[in-house]
Amino acid sequence: MSRTIRIGTRGSALALAQTGTVAAQLEAAGAKVEIVTVVTPGDRSSAPIAEIGVGVFTSALRDALAAGEVDVAIHSYKDLPTAPDPRLSLAAVPPRQDPRDALVARDSLTLGELPAGSRVGTGSPRRAAQIQALGLGLVIVPIRGNVDTRIRKVHDGELDGIVLARAGLARLGRLDVITEVLDPIQVLPAPAQGALAVECRVEDVDTEHLLQSIVDDAATRAAVAAERALLAALEAGCQAPVGALADVVEDLDGCDQVVHRLSLRGVAAANWTAGSQAEGPAVDLIRASATGDLTEGEQLGRALAAELLELGAGALAGDEQ
Repeated sequence: MSRTIRIGTRGSALALAQTGTVAAQLEAAGAKVEIVTVVTPGDRSSAPIAEIGVGVFTSALRDALAAGEVDVAIHSYKDLPTAPDPRLSLAAVPPRQDPRDALVARDSLTLGELPAGSRVGTGSPRRAAQIQALGLGLVIVPIRGNVDTRIRKVHDGELDGIVLARAGLARLGRLDVITEVLDPIQVLPAPAQGALAVECRVEDVDTEHLLQSIVDDAATRAAVAAERALLAALEAGCQAPVGALADVVEDLDGCDQVVHRLSLRGVAAANWTAGSQAEGPAVDLIRASATGDLTEGEQLGRALAAELLELGAGALAGDEQ
């Protein structure tokens, strides 16, 4: 391909690191690339994400892509609204980083070692609800800011700990600050956490085919499709207290042949509200799991969402993540 592919991205250190991985893959395959930074409403505001809305980090990138200002847009997949944009094609989902959450705490403590009353920062209602449900007596403090800003709050003593996506710390080369990687049994990640979404214009089939052939990972795409279908079926946005994680696992078919299947886990906090983040009543977590065919991730996600709704997750309808 002789033309230069303009890749749109947010200008944060994490977004640029994420974009750099995709750009390097394309360059290794012989493509010419140019990275173009786009300022989004989320970059201009310090308000909580729940107040400024779904798509706050993605809408400006998508508009620039649709307008032809860039040829490709790269997002943290979990930031994308679950409704597709008819102007754009999800051309590739690169191999996923470890999707688990990670704790950065004072004195190298783990979550269970933090004394009751310790202040733990997170901007995620999903994390807040699940940590509160552990019954450790921790005070959840809403925070915003980039990774370095959040880490500094621990080092300066403002907070006793923070919870972040391990994937972001890995991409920034900051795994050394982690004091505990949280087991999904304790805190289930956000749907699509650790994954990237690479979009192009729906009519740009040459770029779409290039991205599919070089960047796309079928297993990650299938897993994330299941997780996001669950989120969409619950009618919950990316700031809702919903966690989901799909793993590709080996199984035996009827002829005792090894096949790959999707194992999906989901969790929803039925009675959690933003006002209960700091301290408050016990949180009821509704959990369910299912296994299905690798090619039917969306159906699996919808089926598991239906089970969660039957178990009492209906109060989530209309929430935002």
